[in-house]
Amino acid sequence: MAGAPGWSRDEVAAYLALAQVPGIGAARLHTLVAAFETAAAAVHAPHGAIAALPGFSRAAATAVRASSLRAGREILAQLDRLGAGLLLPGDPAFPPLLREIPDAPALLYCWGDGTLLGRPAVGVVGSRDHTPYGAEAARQLAAGLASAGVVVVSGMARGIDAIAHTAALDAGGSSVGILANGFGVIYPAANRALYERMVARGCLITELPPGERPHAGAFPRRNRLISGLAGVTVVVEAAPTSGALITADCALDQGRAVLAVPGPITSPTSVGCNKLIQQGAKPVLGPGDILEELGLPRTVDAEPAGRLGTPPRARPPDLSELQRRLWDTLLAEPKHVDVLVAAAAQDASAVLAALTELEMRGVVQQRPGMVFGLA
Repeated sequence: MAGAPGWSRDEVAAYLALAQVPGIGAARLHTLVAAFETAAAAVHAPHGAIAALPGFSRAAATAVRASSLRAGREILAQLDRLGAGLLLPGDPAFPPLLREIPDAPALLYCWGDGTLLGRPAVGVVGSRDHTPYGAEAARQLAAGLASAGVVVVSGMARGIDAIAHTAALDAGGSSVGILANGFGVIYPAANRALYERMVARGCLITELPPGERPHAGAFPRRNRLISGLAGVTVVVEAAPTSGALITADCALDQGRAVLAVPGPITSPTSVGCNKLIQQGAKPVLGPGDILEELGLPRTVDAEPAGRLGTPPRARPPDLSELQRRLWDTLLAEPKHVDVLVAAAAQDASAVLAALTELEMRGVVQQRPGMVFGLA
């Protein structure tokens, strides 16, 4: 468990209890703790004294008085059971870039390698309903950044997010996933294997307590943390209404750079990216362009736009024997499932199960007619 220096477990529990008060927000939480000197004192403060604070109504004071240390202690117990932790703004390990953003988080739940939160990072975001071009671009960019020692940050959604996280880990690098739900909830369910990999070799963070389900308002707030933790945000593919453009707007509001991958003018999923470039965003032709924007050595050469979608293929290191066999069979070209079953010399059910897992990881893509190819 982490917290502010010198805080007891009960003081952290009191802070967590106050943080669960509806509508409290980081600013009012800070006002409360500062006014009564400790979070524990604020939990037990008189109703009138709370209501007299700037920004507090009588209704808000009533909500604070209804908070309970028991709720905070239960959250800490859940974190202990999971092996996760907590970062508060006073903690030296709290990400410095997130202290600087408007509407900075009052706390962060952290699961995995928390040291990644202080390293140079790039946000890689894009459409859930991506094209093969977008998948290849995300994979090449994330792998190139990870190989250069940059942390790849994204939102753990299906599509480009999951592909970026997976590519960074497959390249032997690091990735941070920002959740719109609490720990103990897998969303989307197809990302279960990715969650496990991220905890083991990367890091997951969220503002929501363990067990909390995602809701509509949580996604825009998650997006501000993706851009806030990253020095640069890269939009790979985005339709005009894509949530990736919300992340780009957050980055601009935070004074951070936004880059975009150019795409075909006929592709709906490239409309948002092309519009960003038209409005002044730097186009991304390879990982080197992003490293340059971060002020890091251009250790990965930018490729011409026509080659962005054809990086050298590296087999993910943690595949099962059957999955490795399928990968090798698909490396040259897509194959019908019957061909894959014959090449694998396994039951069709085992082959389909392996293909499904590879598809959920973003490694394999099913095409019409039961044809499978590398994504």
